[in-house]
Amino acid sequence: MERHVQRVRDAFRTGRSRPLEFRLQQLRALRRMVQEREKDILAAIASDLSKSEFNAYSHEVLTILGEIDLVLEKLPEWVTAKPAQKNILTMLDEAFVQPEPLGVVLIIGAWNYPFLLVIQPLIGAIAAGNAVIVKPSELSENTANIVARLLPQYLDQDLYVVINGGVDETTELLKQRFDHIFYTGSTAVGKIVMQAAAKHLTPVTLELGGKSPCYIDRDCDLDIACRRLTWGKYMNCGQTCIAPDYVLCEASLQNQIVQKIKDNVKEFYGENIKESPDYERIVNLRHFKRLLSLLEGQKIAFGGDSDEATRYIAPTVLTDVDPETRVMQEEIFGPILPIVPVKSADEAIKFINEREKPLAFYVFSRNNKLIRRMIDSTSSGGVTANDVVVHFILSSLPFGGVGSSGMGVYHGKYTFDTLSHYRACLLKSLKTESTNKLRYPPNSQSKVNWAKFFLLRRFNKEKLGLLLLALLGIVAAVLVKGGYY
Repeated sequence: MERHVQRVRDAFRTGRSRPLEFRLQQLRALRRMVQEREKDILAAIASDLSKSEFNAYSHEVLTILGEIDLVLEKLPEWVTAKPAQKNILTMLDEAFVQPEPLGVVLIIGAWNYPFLLVIQPLIGAIAAGNAVIVKPSELSENTANIVARLLPQYLDQDLYVVINGGVDETTELLKQRFDHIFYTGSTAVGKIVMQAAAKHLTPVTLELGGKSPCYIDRDCDLDIACRRLTWGKYMNCGQTCIAPDYVLCEASLQNQIVQKIKDNVKEFYGENIKESPDYERIVNLRHFKRLLSLLEGQKIAFGGDSDEATRYIAPTVLTDVDPETRVMQEEIFGPILPIVPVKSADEAIKFINEREKPLAFYVFSRNNKLIRRMIDSTSSGGVTANDVVVHFILSSLPFGGVGSSGMGVYHGKYTFDTLSHYRACLLKSLKTESTNKLRYPPNSQSKVNWAKFFLLRRFNKEKLGLLLLALLGIVAAVLVKGGYY
C-alpha cells in the first residue's frame, strides 16, 4: 500500500493536476467514461443490488452527469483567487484568498450506491486539483471491479488510482498518510477511520447515517405525505442513508398511515412485489438476517414476508413500536418502517432531541409555523419538509451529517471547498518602510494609540479616502523632518 500511495504522491508533486485546463480535461474524460460505458456500469450495479437499469440510471448515473456538468461550468470561477478586504495599514498591498489542492485524497465508498458514492466525491477532488486513491466497497464487488477497470482507461493513471479489497486492504490503506480522507458508511467504521486519520492529523469527511425521523402532523395531506414517504423509504429496498428510519405521529393517525402506505406499495410494485423490476434486494445474507432479527417481538401491520434464497424482504410497517426495542436502537437500513405514537409535535421534538443527531429530518404539515418550530428546535444534517430524500439532489445545498451522523459536507461547490485549502495571501511592497515604524520596537503608548486608531476603527470609503490622504501627509511630514528628502 505504501508503494501505491507514494506513486500517487509523486505524481501530485509534479504539479500536473493543478492547471485549470488539466482539471477540466479530466472531468470531461470522466463524463465520457460514464456516457460511453453506461451499459457496463448499469449492469454492474444491477448485479450487486438487483436494481433495474432505469433505477440504477436515475439513482446514480443521472446525478453524476449533472454534477460534472455543473463543475465544468463553474470551475473557472471557483479556482480564481478572491480579493480580501484590507485595512488602512495594508491599503497599498495585495490581499487575496487562493484555493489550492490539499494533496492526496483517499475516498472510501459505500455499497448501497456503489458508483455514485465514489464518483461524486471524486469529481470534487479532481476539480480541486488533488490526486486521489479510490477504495470502492467490496460488498458491491461488481461495481468495484468496473470502477477499477474503467477509471485507468479514461483518467490519468498515476494521479487517480483504484484499490480494491476488503477489510485487510482498507486497514493497510488507513495506515498510510493522506491529506484528506473522505469516508461514506457506518458510524462504527467512521470511528475507526477517524482514529486512523488522527495519527497523521489528517482531516476527514465522514458521511455516516443514523435514524432519520419523519414527523407526520395531523394537519397535512396524508395521501401525498404517505405516497412520498413510501417512495423514499422503500427506494433501494430501504438501503439509503437518508431514508426515513421511523415515523412519529399521533396514535389516531397510525391506521390511516398504514393503509395508505399499503395502497402505495401496491401501486408502485404491483400485487407480486417479488416480481417488480423496481424493488431491489438486500445486499448480502448478513444484512438480511440482521433485518429479520429486528422484526422479533414487533407488531407487523403489513409486510414481513421474506425469502432467504433471494435476500428478499417485503416492504414492512410496524405499529405501536416501543422506543426501547432493538429496532429503535440502531439504523435500520432496510425496508422496515416503525411507527412510534406521540401525543404532540412537542413530544416528537423531545423524542428526537433525546437521541443522536440524525442525518436527515422530515416533517409533513400544512402549518408553516410548526415546520419552522420543528426545524429551530431540533438538529440534523439536513431537513426536508413535505417530502423525503430530495434535498440530496440539490447541488446548491450542503450534504452531510452532524454529531454521530457525520462531519463535513459535499455536493457541488461544497465538495470543492471541502477538498481545497483556502490559502491566505498578502503581497507587500518593499517601499513605504517608514509607515511600519508603528510595529517596530521600542514600543510606546503613542504607537499603541495610533495602532488602535488604524486597526480598530471602521471607515466607509469616503472617510477612508480622506484618512489615507491625511496619513500620506503625516508620512510626508515625518520624512521631511527626518531628513529623508
